[in-house]
Formats: sequence, structure tokens, C-alpha cells
Amino acid sequence: MFNLLTQSLISTRPLGRLTLPGILAALARDEIDSFPALRPHQAMFWHMFCVQLAALALHGAGRCDIPADEPSWLALLRGLTSGFPNDEPWRLVVADESKPAFMQPPVPEGIELKNEVPTPDALDLLITSRNHDLKQSIARRGEAQDWIFALMSLQTGEGYCGKGNQGIARMNGGSSSRPMIALAPSPAFLELAPRPGSWFQRDVGVLLSSPKARENHNFSEKDGLGLIWLAAWPEGSQLRISDLDPWFIEVCRRVRLKERQGEIRANKGTSEATRIDAKQFKGNIGDPWAPIHKTEAKSFTLGDEGDFDFKQAVKLLFSGEWELPLLARPVRGETEDTPQTIVMQALARGNSKTGGFRSRFIPLPRGASKILASADERQTLHAVATEQIEEINAFDKALGYALVLAIAGGDAQHIKRESYAHARIPRDALDHFADTIFFEHLWQRHGATDDAARAAARKAFRRRLWEHSQAVFEAALPTVPCGSLRRPKAEAAARAALVGMVMDRFRSDLIDERNDADAA
Repeated sequence: MFNLLTQSLISTRPLGRLTLPGILAALARDEIDSFPALRPHQAMFWHMFCVQLAALALHGAGRCDIPADEPSWLALLRGLTSGFPNDEPWRLVVADESKPAFMQPPVPEGIELKNEVPTPDALDLLITSRNHDLKQSIARRGEAQDWIFALMSLQTGEGYCGKGNQGIARMNGGSSSRPMIALAPSPAFLELAPRPGSWFQRDVGVLLSSPKARENHNFSEKDGLGLIWLAAWPEGSQLRISDLDPWFIEVCRRVRLKERQGEIRANKGTSEATRIDAKQFKGNIGDPWAPIHKTEAKSFTLGDEGDFDFKQAVKLLFSGEWELPLLARPVRGETEDTPQTIVMQALARGNSKTGGFRSRFIPLPRGASKILASADERQTLHAVATEQIEEINAFDKALGYALVLAIAGGDAQHIKRESYAHARIPRDALDHFADTIFFEHLWQRHGATDDAARAAARKAFRRRLWEHSQAVFEAALPTVPCGSLRRPKAEAAARAALVGMVMDRFRSDLIDERNDADAA
């Protein structure tokens, strides 16, 4: 029932509903614009699922081409589950719980799945502490595709959520997150997000053609388990990394779907141990989208307060502290003229809580992708990026000091530490603006061919920061607490402090020489 291989269950735009083989074929033809039922945080997991599934099927069949027809994909996917002639591993609902269902491992004898899940969004991996931002359990009439996407994101992206609720192997600990750092073909139009099909083709092609894609001494050399939900899961039993294919698609929870009066419902249970014994690897198990720390040998985690701002992006991409994953590196055949985008995504996670889905697309100018392939180029760019970060910090410091000086009535001796809380919002606004222009100016500085061009690029960045700093300051100044009698003096002192701190460091870049005498 609800067979993904033969029933058109998943909506696509503009092709309508397709089977799973039909989706893989349409992605290979780059004919899918979007998946309308896919929730934003599920998109990264869906992409990774499709790529891993396609790579597993093609590698298992000894093929390196990516077929564009549905019958070929139907045969390839059935080849992964040849021991199940009735397609149980591809059905959402299988009454016999001793057999697998889609993303649902067999239930061992004696284990009861006692917790009923009424809706797909209640099954999904998001953890919300309050029922106001993202409403819980509202998809009362959820369709089969909603359950498909919820199962997929839960089983391939969830972490530890209390006793018996175990997490996936591809993260550094139960309170971590599974990240995606990748290169993707840039779209032809103004959209930042890559097209699903061209990105799918690129990632599958890289996995199949890269000699290092399957090189990991921890995994099975051949015939490793790829679809983890096929295997029996006795209580207390764990799979070892050496049992698995490097591109395995995992499941971390005991879940079974059932149909009741024409509607799908789920039951879930707990397990004594994680499905895969991989804690010792700290997420460093060959995930082609996960950066690995070079000295600590652990995968990257985006904490519940984290984001992919310019500082985080620079650290991951250029600092040299992190080994870029396979799919974030340019490969043979991608020339300097190939337009590409850096994709950075993760569900920010902490201790049994999520901080939101974080996503960033950084378009690369032509020729810039080669930077990611060269350690020397990345080191050079890191130095330029560090200079820009220091400049942002200087403007931020000046803005913060000027505002707390106003609160102190213009008297620096009366500045209190707690006054800086009133400057947080305007400083965040400046930081957000800097984030929006950071990489545009970074590419300009790095691409400058002589001293004059580098100086012009540096000046342009500093002037934009200065203009925005003044605008933010003037907007925030009337809102800070200050006695009415002291306010004129306080505001004058604050303006003078802002200008003085900035000009002491950046005068030559902010004031034209012909106006310097007047400004002085």
C-alpha cells in the first residue's frame, strides 16, 4: 500500500505527481522546479536522500551514467531490494511488521511501539518548546507525501531527544546537527537556490566519478548495507560501520505507519542503543556534505544559537581549520567559467531543542570556485576576509561606544556596563548589513589585480559601512534613555565620539583629499 515505486505520490512543479523512479528520472532531465509539499527544513535532507539513493543504485548496478527514464530507475531501485519481490521496503504501510516498510525497519518480536503519532508534522524532527512559532500537529489531513518527507527528515537528520530516542550516526554527538556544505550549479536566473535537477546531477556525478568518494577504511569494502531499514533491529543490537556501504541511508528511530479508515497514522517506540555504533567517530564517517575539523577529527555542528553568518562562513571555508567535504570542492570538468554557488545549510540544534533551520547561498564569481580547491588560495582569501571582519568590528565598536556615551549623558566616566544592552539592536542591524555585502566586497578585493584596484575595493567597503553606521546611529539615538536636560549635550558628544573613533582609523578612505581640510 502506498508504493513509492509504482504510485505517483509526490507532487512536483510543473510535472504534477510522480513516482520515486519518476522523480529521479525527471531530476536527471532537470525538469523539476520544486516540490510544493516539501517543508523548508526538509529540503536539504530530501536532496541528500535522492543523491545517496541514486548513487547507491547506480554503483550497485555497476553504472556511471545517470539514466533519464523512469523504467531504468524502477529497475535500479528494485535492484537494491531484490530480496523483497513485493516491494515492501518501498511501501509506506506494510501490515507485517516483521518486514521493512519505507524508512521503517522491522519491529523485533516483543517490542511495542506504544506512542501514537497523529500527524506527519508531529513525527518530523523539529523540536518546539512553545506552540506559537511553528504550530504542532496541525497536518490532520496529511497526505502520503507528507509522511514520506517527515520519515525521511526524521530518520536521516534527527539527534538525541531523551531516553530511548536516539540520533543518527552522521553527526558529532546526540545534541549536534547534520550539516550540508556544498557547491551547486548556479541557477540561470536571479534565484539564489540551485535547481534541484542540475544540483542532483552534479552531486551524483561527483560521487560516482571521484576515486576518493568511497575511500574510508571503516566501511565494508563490498556488499555493505546501503538501506539501513532493510535490516532486522533486535533490541540492544547495533550495526557497525564495517557492515555498511559508505553512502548508506540510515534510520535512527523505530517507527511504523498504519492505515486507519483511509488515513495514515504512525506509532513510534524507543531503543536502548543507537542503530549504528558510531559514537567514537564523532560524525567523521565520510558524509560528502559534512566539514571535518582537521585536528579534532569531528564533523561540524551548528549550535542552537548558531547561524551561517560571514564569520562562520569564513571560518568553515577559508580558515584551514576545517576539511571541506567532497561535494564542496570543484572537480574535473568544472572550469573557471562554470557558475557555482556555495550552499550552507543545517538545522541548528542544542540539547533536545532546535534553533531553527539555517540556510545560506553564496554566489561565486566566475573563476572563484578554484579557490576552494587550493589550500594556498584559501589561506590568501582568509587573510583578506579577516581584514574585512576587523573593519566591521571597528565600526561596530564605535557605534556601540557612541550610543552608551549618549546614555551616560556624554560623560565617559558614567558609562555603565549594562547600558550596552540598549545598543544591541542597532549593532545587530549594522552586523546584518555587513553580512549582506561581505562576500560581494570580498570577491572584489581578492580579484583586484594591482595596488590601486585593491585600495579602491577596500575604500568602497569601508565607505558603505560608514554610511550605514551613521544611518543606524541616527535612527537609534532618539531611542536610548537619557535625561531631557542632558540630551543635547549627550547627543553632540556621542556624534563626536562616533566620528572621532572612525576617522582615527579610516580617515584616508572616508574623506576625499580635496575635502580633507574642510572636514578637519
